[in-house]
Amino acid sequence: MTRDILGRSRPPVFWVWRPPSLPSRHSLVRATAFVAGAVAIGAVAWCGNVLALPLAVLFPALWAFSPSRFIATLVAAGYFLSSSRGLPEGVTIFYATDMIMGIGLWLAASLCFVVVHSWLWTAKQDRQRPVRYAMAVSLMSVPPFGIVGWASPITAAGVLFPGWGWFGLVATAIGLSAMTTRAWSIIGLVFGVAFLSATSWTAPKPPAGWIGIDTEFDYDDHGRHADYGQHLATIALVRKAATVGASKIVLPESAFGIWTPTTERFWKRNLKGLDVTVAGGAIVVDEAGYDNIIIEVTGQGAKIIYRERMPVPVSMWQPWSTGGAAAHFFDNPQVGFAGTSIVPLICYEQLIVWPIVQSMLFHPDVIVAIGNGWWTGDTNIVAIQKASAEAWAALFEVPLVTAFNK
Repeated sequence: MTRDILGRSRPPVFWVWRPPSLPSRHSLVRATAFVAGAVAIGAVAWCGNVLALPLAVLFPALWAFSPSRFIATLVAAGYFLSSSRGLPEGVTIFYATDMIMGIGLWLAASLCFVVVHSWLWTAKQDRQRPVRYAMAVSLMSVPPFGIVGWASPITAAGVLFPGWGWFGLVATAIGLSAMTTRAWSIIGLVFGVAFLSATSWTAPKPPAGWIGIDTEFDYDDHGRHADYGQHLATIALVRKAATVGASKIVLPESAFGIWTPTTERFWKRNLKGLDVTVAGGAIVVDEAGYDNIIIEVTGQGAKIIYRERMPVPVSMWQPWSTGGAAAHFFDNPQVGFAGTSIVPLICYEQLIVWPIVQSMLFHPDVIVAIGNGWWTGDTNIVAIQKASAEAWAALFEVPLVTAFNK
């Protein structure tokens, strides 16, 4: 027997270890349902069909009402990984490597999205939830987190509220935050009604006299260079477009290859006598690396009109070393092409939020979206890029011209 401080006897106390209780079957089923729902939403919303984008508005509700922070983390991971499921295959093609590297980069790309949503999740069912989700959306829309801010549900604004412009963007943002409250079912119904009203939604079209030319070229040296034969084939496509009345012709990313004085003279000579202005992608090399650019070319001359704001991280943009593509994060959001104010979006810029939102502050006349999907294989990455561009163009009711190499 032991005695307390007053000298009274008391029985000995033994500490007994008890194993942690396992979650109940109901808890496991509920957690599985949340994660599976997030995976399904990411897969369907980002399948490459623009009309599927509104399904992404359900993600905030699944995230907010997750039973725990751990489940909310899995929900965020499931949504992001399923929406970007084409990345592993794309990495293996781009780097000519095995799937292990592709899966590694796929998981690494998800970290920012998962960490932000895990950190901002709260179990409190009060006004903190919508504020925290608004913070998550904002952080994933601008650098540095926004650099990998793919699959943002805010992109659905163009399908839900076509032509509403900034009002539609704000309405969608408020609705997404409200999906984290107890009124989520009512907000979801409002989104549903908005979606049904968009059943007659039509994809934005190019302006009269504009045409975007899609190509299917195989590239040497991992897709970065256009050879002599490709230049001749591309010029033939431009001449054909001119014969049907096109005066402003848009070519895909990398269509001009490495831009040099020789390349410029070649294109000027071949466009001489044609009443066309051509825009296409190229790269220019300097001591630090290279710029991914858009060139304007006519029979009289050529000039750089755009330098990419956000090249693809890791594969192109490599700030830790020299030799990669430069990122001009907030530069040239609006440029002139053939006397028209345009928003240029090169490839990866169509998957993230801030380039298009920044550009729309300048009231452009046309959105020009180009890409080179040689590395995407049988994935839906190019389809997702096009769907995103269409949604943003529809939201702000701006004509859209696209040109992709696939």
